[in-house]
Amino acid sequence: MNARRWGVVAAIALLVLSSSAQVPLDARDSQDVISVNGESEVRVVPDEVVLSLGVETFNAALRTAKSMNDERIQKTMAAARNLAVQTAQMQTDYVGIEPKYEHGDIARVLQGYVVRRTVIIRLKEISKFEDLLTAALEAGVTHVHGIEFRTTELRKHRDQARVMAIKAAQEKAELLARESGRKVGAARSIGEASYGYHASYGSWWGTRYSSMTQNSIQNVGGSAPLESDSTLAPGQISIRVSVHASYVLQ
Repeated sequence: MNARRWGVVAAIALLVLSSSAQVPLDARDSQDVISVNGESEVRVVPDEVVLSLGVETFNAALRTAKSMNDERIQKTMAAARNLAVQTAQMQTDYVGIEPKYEHGDIARVLQGYVVRRTVIIRLKEISKFEDLLTAALEAGVTHVHGIEFRTTELRKHRDQARVMAIKAAQEKAELLARESGRKVGAARSIGEASYGYHASYGSWWGTRYSSMTQNSIQNVGGSAPLESDSTLAPGQISIRVSVHASYVLQ
């Protein structure tokens, strides 16, 4: 075989060797990593409640309908202040005015006006919840749009749930690796996917929208410490965190 032919064969052999040397690197890179998910849940008793209350009034005269609505809202807020709710913990969140018509034989006939308003009250003492709700209804509240139990230490409990979720992911990876005859090394990547509950009040009259932004949901398990004759069962706030992580296998 002449020198030129030997050179071509050597070049082809070198190319094949170079290509085959790259394949195990990619394969080993995927085989030496384990990916897992870790989830945790922390349940806490709520320490505040947010009420979204609505007042709807109707009258043939707009001024009268609005005056009636204003009076009921003022009475509702006064009832809240009587239960030690601070003014800063109350706000009006929605105002709507809608004309009402009756369809006649020839044209529509104006019957009057509906005035709607929403007031949001944040109550720090959950034991007074039933008294506040009763007083608000007696003051003229016509709609209860939403009742949301919360914890003011959400950040602390969420961080605790994060630590637990990462630990759960680590333990899961170690178990799977051990059963496969391997060991877990350093973490290669860690990401978080958190789910919660947030109520947006006043967007639409009579409608309550939710979105996953606060990492907390209402859970019926357990109850807050209240008086023995109370019928309120606020349950517990369930704070859930989910993480995904990958680890190098040894």
